[in-house]
Amino acid sequence: MKKLLCCFVLCLSQFAMADKALHLFNWNDYIAEETVARFEALCGCKVVQDYFSATEEMMAKLLAGGGDYDVVIPTQNAVEALIKQGFLLPLEKAKLGNIGNSAAGYMNKAYDPDNVYSLPYAFTTTLVGYNENKIAELGIDPADWSIIFDPTVLAKIKGKVTVMDDSEELFGAALKYLGYSINDNDEKHLKEAQAVILKAKPYWAAFNSSSYIKELTVGNIWVAHGYSSDMFQARADAAEAGRDFSINFVLPKQGAVLALDNMVIPKKARDPELAHLFINFMMDPQNAAELTTIVGTGNPNAAATPFIDEDILKITAIFPTSELQAKLETVAARNAKERRLLNKLWTEIKVR
Repeated sequence: MKKLLCCFVLCLSQFAMADKALHLFNWNDYIAEETVARFEALCGCKVVQDYFSATEEMMAKLLAGGGDYDVVIPTQNAVEALIKQGFLLPLEKAKLGNIGNSAAGYMNKAYDPDNVYSLPYAFTTTLVGYNENKIAELGIDPADWSIIFDPTVLAKIKGKVTVMDDSEELFGAALKYLGYSINDNDEKHLKEAQAVILKAKPYWAAFNSSSYIKELTVGNIWVAHGYSSDMFQARADAAEAGRDFSINFVLPKQGAVLALDNMVIPKKARDPELAHLFINFMMDPQNAAELTTIVGTGNPNAAATPFIDEDILKITAIFPTSELQAKLETVAARNAKERRLLNKLWTEIKVR
């Protein structure tokens, strides 16, 4: 009888374990499979992931009622917006023993003072990825936003360029090209940026935030506006596939967007306890280091540095020099009036 009871309890335990899941809402290609597998072994659970490729897409899904994820990975301006809407659960710091590993410079930011609701996950820059062979043959400087916006330059690569399908990112790049801040809300300056985008649009192959890694890797496009971590993967994929060309990526000299992505727990989370376990797991230095060594992100975890390959630490597009850092900006949350204007200008771009 005791054996039967023990067997029954063990079966129940295994069933519960198999039924346990962490629901993660994350950017495309933004956590290593090895890291996920190790967390699943630790928690005895499955990690169920949904993906997004733009902040607007993420916010729309969350605010339309899809907020029962355990952990979401939003960028700083989205964190600020989610806090204002009362969407997030305050973090229980006592359950986060690895919190001290985060570099001070990425903590206690204005969008979340004292990190009540969020903790840093990774950072990326938005830049230019390119086919080194083709761009060198054509004598084009990839370290300049003119490769995305100047019709004279674009005439040489027409149909071989994609830009992000993201209003904040594309307007941010155009504003930088014009010499303005990415957070400039002056209507005149935004209309100037819109005009730059509209003049360049006929030369682009597509607005694409989700598959430009593959398109670059197979040689369908020669230039892509996108995230540094994606370009890191595209470069590795092209090399692994033995392509007869190489992929590289660079920060334009005018400056660019710096995105600090964070881990947050929605109030509707299915398992806040498991969510805290995951956040603490990702702040372990070796787990955090995999975000850089495998995924190609910048890393806000100071304790992870010894576990990151020296060659990657030298890539200035991932870990910018102080000179480049001075030209990078994070996107600030816009108020309702500013969002309406940007959305109007964006809609006009997409329908023309």
